[in-house]
Amino acid sequence: MGLTSNNVLVLAVLSAVLLFAGTVWVWPRLARRSWRAVGGRVGLLLGTQLALFAAVGLAANQAFGFYASWADLLGQEKDQGVVVDHTPGGGPLEVVGSRRVPGVAGGGGLPQAGGRVQQVDIVGRTTRIATPAYVYLPPEYFQPRYRTHRFPTAVVLTGYPGTASALVEKLRYPRTALELARAGRAEPMILVMLRPTVAPPRDTECVDIPAGPQTESFFAKDLPDALRTHYRVAEKPGGLGIIGNSTGGYCALKIALHHPDVYAAGAGLSAYYKAPIDATTGDLFQGDKALRNRADLGWYVAHMPAPETSLLVSSSKQGEGNYKDTLRFIERVEGNGRTRISSIILESGGHNFNTWRREIPAALEWMSGRLSGH
Repeated sequence: MGLTSNNVLVLAVLSAVLLFAGTVWVWPRLARRSWRAVGGRVGLLLGTQLALFAAVGLAANQAFGFYASWADLLGQEKDQGVVVDHTPGGGPLEVVGSRRVPGVAGGGGLPQAGGRVQQVDIVGRTTRIATPAYVYLPPEYFQPRYRTHRFPTAVVLTGYPGTASALVEKLRYPRTALELARAGRAEPMILVMLRPTVAPPRDTECVDIPAGPQTESFFAKDLPDALRTHYRVAEKPGGLGIIGNSTGGYCALKIALHHPDVYAAGAGLSAYYKAPIDATTGDLFQGDKALRNRADLGWYVAHMPAPETSLLVSSSKQGEGNYKDTLRFIERVEGNGRTRISSIILESGGHNFNTWRREIPAALEWMSGRLSGH
């Protein structure tokens, strides 16, 4: 059974309940001071606590989508997302599955009524990075009167480690985009949902690592090129945006700043503004000070020519650790002229899915107002 299986969660909860009940029932018999009685008490307490910890951990993973499989949890994921072989004539994007938009009623499952979520595999032509993703296509994409229309498109990134499916199921991006379009609050748009962790298990922080994965180049060049070969995405400047939460938020802001000719807008929900260096990232910059400075968003907006792009940042006054950094970043961007900055500041909200679900509708509406199709 898989890590995210409901059966695994139910089994863990039942085990915790049974061990707790068994401990209460057997405890009087283990009240003696013999080594067997002491060992029995220790074993029961340890077993109950481990079962409870497993149940809580599995429930949290179900809710927040931290890990997709046992191999992912244990750092033994086999799909390294680097180089893959292609069949002759194969393209950079392949559709491997399709389904209805989760949580949307009506339409009888018809794509032209309720849209579609496709599961795809993407391979970068220049970086050779390979990664799975989900693509939301709005109902209009399948309607005859839009057959020549090219749609505004937003790349959507998870945090680290994150799972792309959580963007669909937990954060409800496709459902939210569909509801906003139906209400007239946003234009129909394509969403491309994936992890920024395109070379798992390493957290590359969307950096072109010397002698390592060229992650920024994948998002700046390979991904847009792959989308244009397969979907009717807007090709003119102003048709592509990028949004993410946490690590994905940092990546979205950085890529929009570095590549304004590709991404007209970038939104960072609960983002940070400087790439961390820790056990998950390794040495990202290999001693290259210029590369490290370029990845520091505060340094970049203070020292580099202001790019013509639009940015959105979010935080909360209570519960988020990036509040002061966000205010400082807003102040720096406001002073640089050409870059436009907007914000969502909540009174309270932690670094979690519930907070981001409160911000996503406004963020997608903001994104729609800054992108254009044709």
